[in-house]
Amino acid sequence: MKVIVSGSLAYDRIMDFPGYFADHILPEKIHILNVCFQVNGLKEKFGGTAGNIAYALSLMGERPLIAAAIGQDYRRYFEWLSRIGLSTDCTRIVSEEFTAGAYITTDRADNQITGFNPGAMKYSSELDFDRLAPGETLMIISPGNLEDMVSYPGRCRECGIDYIFDPGQSLPMLEGQDLVRAIAGCRLLISNDYELDLIKAKTGLDLGGLLQGAGAVIVTLGEQGSRIHTRQGHIPIPAVQPRKVDDPTGAGDSFRGGLISGLVRGLDLEQSARLGSVCASFAVECYGTQDYRFSPDEFAARYRACFG
Repeated sequence: MKVIVSGSLAYDRIMDFPGYFADHILPEKIHILNVCFQVNGLKEKFGGTAGNIAYALSLMGERPLIAAAIGQDYRRYFEWLSRIGLSTDCTRIVSEEFTAGAYITTDRADNQITGFNPGAMKYSSELDFDRLAPGETLMIISPGNLEDMVSYPGRCRECGIDYIFDPGQSLPMLEGQDLVRAIAGCRLLISNDYELDLIKAKTGLDLGGLLQGAGAVIVTLGEQGSRIHTRQGHIPIPAVQPRKVDDPTGAGDSFRGGLISGLVRGLDLEQSARLGSVCASFAVECYGTQDYRFSPDEFAARYRACFG
């Protein structure tokens, strides 16, 4: 089965400030704020929801296609995707823009100041649905270009393609009716517990109402694992204990990659979510959303330790 990951590609530029922001901001002058923080250096990481989910899938042995827009500075990202065996055939290059980028500065108290440039993410990936085979394709629609997030669920239904809807951090920009239409007919709706409350508020639907449209709802709960909701009831999925917690950023995308790998292998939702939980446990052990690694044997050993 072919997996299509729709979402964003981004460069995360991470900087550390060796002091405290508060020492350089005068409260009585906040209305004319003009400050400069000299950082210790800059690290550039590959990121974006589509890139992160596709990376997790590649570790699970899958070769998804990435439906996203990337900017004129695409070469480094494309080289990276090539090294891990992923195709860019469905990735659109927008030559007049830079790739979406987050500029994150963290002080010694773990306070953060972030600037985000959507760049090429402002443009649709223009995925050609005529190339996709109904019954042999699974798509996840994750946070990225809003036009894609609104239109791709309908295109999937028209073409008979199974899809997972994962609105995530794009929820504040999505209208309630757009969410209702996107959820209607999706195989699976994924959110964390805060996002689920926001979805309910925007759509006016309770969990039962959401399950009238979605085949199932998965709610991720961080260190408490996740919960699968179906029309028959709910199933708790425990979190898998990592060796250490270095950086939880990207664990949700890793969970999605592991989950999808199970679905395309024909596993049921509970078994697939367990794979997602194991995959996420490796992600939190490493700084950066596409820097963790595991071998099939390491993955299997951790799965057995938690689930037998």
